[in-house]
Amino acid sequence: MSGKIFVVGTGPGYKEYICPKAIEAMEISDVIVGYKTYIEIVKPFVQNNNFISSGMMKEVERCREVLQLAESGKTVSIISSGDPGIYGMAGIMLEVVSAHNSTVPVEIIPGISAASSAASLLGAPLMNDFVVLSLSDLLTPWELIEKRLHAAGSGDFAVCIYNPRSKTRITQLDNAIEIFLKYKQPNTPVGIVKHAMRQQQEVTLTTLAQLNNHDIDMFTTLIVGNSKTEIINGKMVTVRGYTV
Repeated sequence: MSGKIFVVGTGPGYKEYICPKAIEAMEISDVIVGYKTYIEIVKPFVQNNNFISSGMMKEVERCREVLQLAESGKTVSIISSGDPGIYGMAGIMLEVVSAHNSTVPVEIIPGISAASSAASLLGAPLMNDFVVLSLSDLLTPWELIEKRLHAAGSGDFAVCIYNPRSKTRITQLDNAIEIFLKYKQPNTPVGIVKHAMRQQQEVTLTTLAQLNNHDIDMFTTLIVGNSKTEIINGKMVTVRGYTV
C-alpha cells in the first residue's frame, strides 16, 4: 500500500510565517526530505526526528527518493522554501511521479513566497500588476530571460527578481539593469531584501541607477518599481490611483 507525498512550503522559514497546515503535514510525516539548509531551519519546531537532507542541484534525485519512500507506504514531506509552486519543488515532484506512472497522491501546501515577504518588508510595491523573474539561467536560456526582461520593462510592470546574482553568475544583473533603463527612469525605486524574515535580514531602498552599488547575492530578492512607484514615509509604494 502506497503512502502520500506532501510538498510543503515553509515560507521564509520561521514558524510564525508557516501556515498551520504545513506544520501539521510535517508532523504527521514519517520522513521529512529537503535541501540541508531548509532542514536545519525547520528542525527546531517540528516534532519529527526523521530527516533526510541533500545538497543543491539534487532536486531530481530528492524527488525520486521521496517517491520511493511513499511507494513503500510512508507519508513523506518534501520541503521547499517560500511557496513550493513558485520556483520550488512542486513542479518537479509532479513530473517525477508522472514519469514513474505512480498513483501516489501528492498534496501541495502553499507558503509565503519571497516576493510576498520582501514586498511586506519594503511597504507595498506590488499593489498593481507585477512580474516575477528569475535571473538564473541554469534551467532557462538567457536569451529567453532577456526577452522577458524587455517585455516586463516595456509593459511598465513592477518586477520582483529572484536569484539576481551568485558567485558564478555576475553579469546577468548588470544586463537586466541595462535593459530596464531603456524603459524605466534612473530614479525608479528599487527595494533590496536579504534573508527576508530571518535573523540576518537586511532591507534597503535605492534606485535603479544606484542598484549596482549594493552587495547583492543569492539570498537577495529585488523589487523594481514601475512608473507609479513612490517612496512614502520611508516605504516603497506602487500607487494604484485611489483618491485619498
